[in-house]
Parts: sequence; structure tokens; C-alpha cells
Amino acid sequence: MARIRDEHDGSRWSRLQRWLSEGDDPLDRDLIEAVDAPTPLPDAVPPVQPLKLWKVREEARRSHRIEKADRFLRILYVLSAVLVCAGIIGVLWLTTERLPSFGGVENPANNEVPAHYIEKGMEETGAVNIVAGMILDYRAFDTLGESNVLFVAACTVIILMRIRSGDPADRLAEDAGDGRYEPGEDSVLQVMAALIVPLVLVFGVYIVLNGHLSPGGGFSGGAVMGAALILYLNAYGSAKAGRFFTFRTFRTVSLVALSFYALSKAYSFFTGANELPSVITAGTPGRIFSAGLIPYLNIAVGLVVCCTMYALYTLFRKGDL
Repeated sequence: MARIRDEHDGSRWSRLQRWLSEGDDPLDRDLIEAVDAPTPLPDAVPPVQPLKLWKVREEARRSHRIEKADRFLRILYVLSAVLVCAGIIGVLWLTTERLPSFGGVENPANNEVPAHYIEKGMEETGAVNIVAGMILDYRAFDTLGESNVLFVAACTVIILMRIRSGDPADRLAEDAGDGRYEPGEDSVLQVMAALIVPLVLVFGVYIVLNGHLSPGGGFSGGAVMGAALILYLNAYGSAKAGRFFTFRTFRTVSLVALSFYALSKAYSFFTGANELPSVITAGTPGRIFSAGLIPYLNIAVGLVVCCTMYALYTLFRKGDL
């Protein structure tokens, strides 16, 4: 192109005249030839070496086998789920069919079970609070299941929401400061928490220890103590709360409390079912150390409820204890 411009640079006026008179301009002819010239292609890329036929066949067979296995497992999973659900529905349906009709004249207002609780409850359990004697003695196995439900709920939230301190996606409060998760220091809140938290904790302990003597017990007392710990956390922050309550604390307390509950009631069930003498006595009704294992079971339940409440709050709050 530069050569063409140099060759025809000195005759612009003559070329303009020839172009206006529709004459033949050598510059136009050279430009058209340069544009219409075919562009040279780059050197051909060497062909890629194809895979061996047997490797392709083996890969296809393996993929087909995996697909067939996955399809079989999916079908088996669906059939198993349908059968289990159908079995549960059948059992519930048969149980409902055998229940007495609601509001029937022949239905007793109170059958022999609540009558036995009311008449023999204090004598057999030593608990002045009939409700405590019922849920921690007559129906202690059901209460163990309820405590395990709380523990399983806490474990599920830990699996889903806990953020490890080494994860690069986020940092915990000790790495980035509590300011990310909570407001700054509030002197009014801290002073009030310093006055209220000890009183609330003592009241929660009172409710737990007197659950067999008055309304209360492990569930209500544990909820009160858990609320006190949550108030302390909001007032003083995660750094101070972490000095006495960590993930290890939650794990140890829950394990010890639930294990004690299960082992102690297993002993009671074994001796009671086989009519064997037991070293656990009902004691004197009305005293703090009476009602056999009920006060200690209340303590175990209260610890599980307290730890679970605090753990759930902290996990939903910042992803760790």
C-alpha cells in the first residue's frame, strides 16, 4: 500500500480529473487488486492423535455401567421410601381405627392410668409434683427421647451452619472482631447484665432442683439458664463468653448428661421389669434429696436444654460457639 501511494503521490490532480471523468485510475486498480487478493492461510495444524479404539470402548462401557447402577439405586431408594411411608401410614391408620370414638358416652373421663398416677404417684416415686413423677419416672423413657431430640437438633444445626475458623470464606469473631456480629460496648447493658444474669442463673438452678417439689423441672429451668447465658453473650461479647462456654463445653456437658440419664434409667428399667431390689429409694417426700433419681435427672435435662439453647443461638448468630 505504501508503494502504491508513493508511485501515484505526485499526480493527485491528474488522478482526480481522471476519476471525475470516470477514467481508469491506476491507484484504484491497485487497491482493488490488493483487497481482492486471497489471504494466505497459516500453516496447517498437525492433526491430533486419536485415542485408541479400545480405550474409547472401555470408557463407554464404564459410563454405561455407572449409569445403570445409579438408575437402579434411584429406583431402589424410591421404592424403599414408598414402602416405609406406606407402612407408617398403615400403622397409624390401624391405631386410629382402634381408638374409642371421640365424645362417646361410654368413654371414661379418666381411666386407670391417670388414677394410678394421682393415687400412687407420691408413694411410688417420692415426688410431690405429680407431673415430675410422671415424666421422669413412669414415662422417663419418653423424656429421654425428648432430650435426644434437642441434642439431635443442635447437632443438625452444627453440621449445617458451623463455620470453621480455618475456612477462607469467613472469619470468626476472634479473627475479625466482634463488631461484625454484635454492636459496640454498651455500658448500660453490661451493668444491668452484671446484676440480672447471676439472679437469673440462681433462679434457673432453683427451678431445676425443686422440680420434684413444685412446678418446674429440667426443661423450664434449663430454658431460664440458657436465656441468662444469651443475655451475658449479648452484653459482653463472644470473647468473654468463650472463656467458660465453648464447643468442647457443649459437647462434654451434653454427652455426660445424656449418658447419665440413659444409664440410670436403664438400671431402673432392668430392676423394675425383673422385680429385683434397687438401691435407689423414693426417700421422704417434700425434701430436696428425695424422689429417687428424679432430681438428678432434672439436672441432666436442665443442662442439655441450657446448652442446646445457647448453642443454637450462637450458631444462628455467627456460625460457631
